[in-house]
Amino acid sequence: MKIFLVQLSASLMFFSAFLLSADSLDDIYKLGPDSLPQDGVPKGAVTGPLTHASQVFPDTTRHYWVYVPAQYDAASPARLMVFQDGHAFVSLDGAYRIPNVLDNLIYRREMPITICVFINPGRLPHQKESSSSDWGDRINTRPKEYNELNDHYAQMIVDELIPTLKNDFNISDAPNDRAIGGASSGAICAFTVAWHRTDAFRKVISTIGSFTNIRGGHVYPELIRNSEKKPIRVFIQEGMNDNRGKRRGGKYDPEWDWYLQNRKMVEALTEKGYDLNYSFGIGTHSNKHGGAMMPEMLRWIWRDYPRPTDDPMDDANRQLLDVKMEDELE
Repeated sequence: MKIFLVQLSASLMFFSAFLLSADSLDDIYKLGPDSLPQDGVPKGAVTGPLTHASQVFPDTTRHYWVYVPAQYDAASPARLMVFQDGHAFVSLDGAYRIPNVLDNLIYRREMPITICVFINPGRLPHQKESSSSDWGDRINTRPKEYNELNDHYAQMIVDELIPTLKNDFNISDAPNDRAIGGASSGAICAFTVAWHRTDAFRKVISTIGSFTNIRGGHVYPELIRNSEKKPIRVFIQEGMNDNRGKRRGGKYDPEWDWYLQNRKMVEALTEKGYDLNYSFGIGTHSNKHGGAMMPEMLRWIWRDYPRPTDDPMDDANRQLLDVKMEDELE
């Protein structure tokens, strides 16, 4: 009995140390000022949750939120960005806090005036809406919508959601004016939308992307190599201690190794000459690294949006984009 208790105690100490180690690996990534509210920065308005009922996925509904920057003017088409698992990205006390980031970057003209949609996965009438306390694949239709490689989810976004948005907002039709992003299964989902619909989206942000064999996503690296290069710009973030393919019984399966599969994505995209940026940190399957660097990812994704003038003698487009200033410039 004494030996058993010593062994049990040692096992518990090891497990506790593992948890502490995993937590500390992610906790080294901190949100910076770009992700926090700043004095004097005009705040955009967030509306929602609204509800979208899909025809592509019959009998499903999902919540979504719409961010409109303070500088938006219906006379000029705004850019568009869409985040999957919307509740996690719209939250102002979570890992990403995207409304704060957009407020700050748009104010400094580090990205264009952009309307942002935060959309949850769908659910059937008997299923739960995703929330900060439960947003995995067990509670609703997230696995089907996010992890399958067909164009069904892209159809819902492009052919259902965007027309609804355009009833209320002036949104650019140019695919280079649209970006889509997500985390984990929401990340592979974002890439799949752009992969199928380059006519609608050509910018992708992927954090801890599930390019693994949940529903065949591990084939993307070879699919990229064997397909004609598409006009997609991609930023990939991943952690070296993400899920490393250990299955039941301790057996290793490379098709379930998140870090390995993200490395393969980078290699394939690089070989094909895609417009690619990436960052591999030391974290786990956590949103903290992606949240900490999200402002820089957005700057990079939108780095070449057109400016009205580059005249060195005219600094009008090199000032902070205050609402009052924007009115005066018109």
